[in-house]
Amino acid sequence: MYLLDTNICIDYVDGRSETARRRVEANFRKGLAISSITAAELLVGARESDDPAGDAKRIERFIGVVRCHDFDDAAARSYAQIAKAIGVRRKSFDRLIAAHALALGYILVTSNGAHFTDVPGLMVENWTV
Repeated sequence: MYLLDTNICIDYVDGRSETARRRVEANFRKGLAISSITAAELLVGARESDDPAGDAKRIERFIGVVRCHDFDDAAARSYAQIAKAIGVRRKSFDRLIAAHALALGYILVTSNGAHFTDVPGLMVENWTV
C-alpha cells in the first residue's frame, strides 16, 4: 500500500505532473491512501488559491476516492520515536506524515524525497520522475 504525501496529491489534482497522474492511476487498485494530516493540508491549501471553490471541489472529490487514515495512537507513537531520534522540524507536517506511513507499514509517495531521507526505516518513492 501507498501513503500519498500532500505534494503528490496536489501534483495529481492540479495536473502538474503527467508522470504523477499516470502513477496514481496505475496504482489506484493496488491501494492508495492519505493521512488525515494530508487531508487537512489539502483542504487548507484550496482556500488560498485563485479558484478556491473549484480547487475545493477537486480536493473533496480526490479525498472521497482515496482511503483517509486517521492519525491514531500508533502514528503518534511512531512520531515520538522519530522526533526523539532525529528531531522536529517547525512549520512542517512531513515528520507526522512520515510517522503515519511507518505506523501503517506503507510506502510514502512524495516528490520531495529529500525531506524524508533522515527518517529511519521509511520507504519512499518519487512518482514525478
